[in-house]
Amino acid sequence: MSPRRPATSSRRSERGSVSIELVILLPALMAVLFLGMQAALYHHAQTVAIAAAQEGARVVAAENGHEGLGISAAQDFVAVAGGDEVLTSPTVTADRTPTRATVIVRGYALSVIPGWRPEIRQAASMPVERLS
Repeated sequence: MSPRRPATSSRRSERGSVSIELVILLPALMAVLFLGMQAALYHHAQTVAIAAAQEGARVVAAENGHEGLGISAAQDFVAVAGGDEVLTSPTVTADRTPTRATVIVRGYALSVIPGWRPEIRQAASMPVERLS
């Protein structure tokens, strides 16, 4: 019968394996966390931009509405929703034809990735109110 090896010799060969696993897994985990955070920031900025565009279009489409009022309404909505903390460098344009009112909100979402600024562009259009 051959002598049995002590159980400690198999443990010695695994020494430091946890450190290697952490070196491999932690960067991957951090990348997943940052991507999730970036996706949430992008989605939130898109939601604020479309809501601001809809608010502006509603004001422009009113019977006595005009482009200036819609632009102000959209800018005010972005400011109340968080301003530059949500949508940086926002610009708003509006157009009113005899039948349609359109407002476009552009800006940039916040980014956790250095040097990358995801652009946001949302538009809303409504029929112009008319009294018959």
